[in-house]
Amino acid sequence: MRRKKQTKPLPTKPIAIGGGIAIIVIVILVSYYLDQTKISGQKFGDDLALIQSDLKNETDSFDKQLTMYKNGQLSKDEMLKIADAHIANIQNILPRYDELKPPETFVPSVQLFRLSTQTEIESDKYLREWIQTGDNSSQTKSDQLLQQSFQYEMSGLQSYGNAKTKWSQ
Repeated sequence: MRRKKQTKPLPTKPIAIGGGIAIIVIVILVSYYLDQTKISGQKFGDDLALIQSDLKNETDSFDKQLTMYKNGQLSKDEMLKIADAHIANIQNILPRYDELKPPETFVPSVQLFRLSTQTEIESDKYLREWIQTGDNSSQTKSDQLLQQSFQYEMSGLQSYGNAKTKWSQ
């Protein structure tokens, strides 16, 4: 009598182990990707905060010197030199927005912060003109632009807060 050749069942352990390893690798890769995304998001936030801090420090310093000028503690020539240096410093801050690598949800915020800074530069140029000429219409235009800059910044902060909420979900 002939015996039937027995067929061996497919080895399930190696397949199960291979599948388990594949799942673990996928989980590790996804986790790594999420960690890298979080790290890049954190770096973006830190870089943006540094830009905003530098801008605030420069503006605060200029405002103090402007107050000194208005109180007669600085001459017109001194204030014009200070204004020129201030405008140059703000203009040097502006390109730093372009170097940021914001996550997509933060792009509108960065655009608003950049627009705020550009508008502040325009305001400062009119303020410098007022210092030089004494023309009150230049100071009025400076004040209007400064208000517009402030509105852009507030919109940028709101946009940033909304994006941060979406980002963390």
